[in-house]
Amino acid sequence: MIVDPLKTFVTVAEQKNFSRAAEELFLSQPSVSLQIRNLENELGAKLINRSPKHLELTQSGEILYGLAKQILSLYDKAKQEINQLTNTVTGSLKVGASYTIGEYILPFALTEFAAQYPNVDIDASIANTVEITQAVRSNHLDLALIEGEVHHSDLEIQSLMDDEIILVVPNQHPLARLPIVTAEQLQDQVWILRESGSGTRAFSDKLIRDWNIHVKKSHIFGSSQAVKQAVMAGLGIALVSSWIVRKELTANELTAIRIKGKRLIRSFSIIRPRNHEMSMAMSVFLENLRSHDLLTGLIDSNPSVIG
Repeated sequence: MIVDPLKTFVTVAEQKNFSRAAEELFLSQPSVSLQIRNLENELGAKLINRSPKHLELTQSGEILYGLAKQILSLYDKAKQEINQLTNTVTGSLKVGASYTIGEYILPFALTEFAAQYPNVDIDASIANTVEITQAVRSNHLDLALIEGEVHHSDLEIQSLMDDEIILVVPNQHPLARLPIVTAEQLQDQVWILRESGSGTRAFSDKLIRDWNIHVKKSHIFGSSQAVKQAVMAGLGIALVSSWIVRKELTANELTAIRIKGKRLIRSFSIIRPRNHEMSMAMSVFLENLRSHDLLTGLIDSNPSVIG
């Protein structure tokens, strides 16, 4: 079918690597190379300039890439409209999430969705908020669930649910003996932070800046799991989503401390390209996510961990 080599070409163009494209498509690399070569023969033009360390589209390749994306989108739309006649939800769903949501919420949402709609192919990606947002803006993802704030006119942004941020410290830390701390007591502490681009990092930076907190030293980690483990190991203190430390707090492996006069709340949001027509799979997934008992159940299982 003509869409198969076009899909292969688009994947190679986006991955900028034949081997990675082959892995994503579950094909052998020779098969990918053959499909590209057949496309070039059919069109009578070289599409890709390839060297051992570099791959880039030719001018002809750039033209085909843009049109191939449209063709594949129209083909998916045709399949969806045909399947609507039998009330069957099919197609693909490329969904992304920032780390906290991706590790603690998205798997439950996708498991239930996949059970209800087994004919939908799901491709899930997890990265920090900035990376996931860019993937949606460049149409590599259909939609995403993110933490933190984004402001882009080309995105439609909808609130999904609230998330409580809490201060966690090692059990042996001097602050662990205090039920409530003030901003003054957070001065000159060693902090464990996420990397730049993380929604949690942006939240922590803003609080530290707004409260004029002097950071004695900071250690930066690239995932929420690593931050949590660093605090448990006694390396420092951190602001984290309550979702990631429920089990550790229940097992008394960490201490959560209330900050005087403050309950720290941020929003989890759904983002998708503005003015892009939604596929049936996207529409149903969003409807389930926003209105289904799934979120209610998850929220009920994650009450405020510090009272």
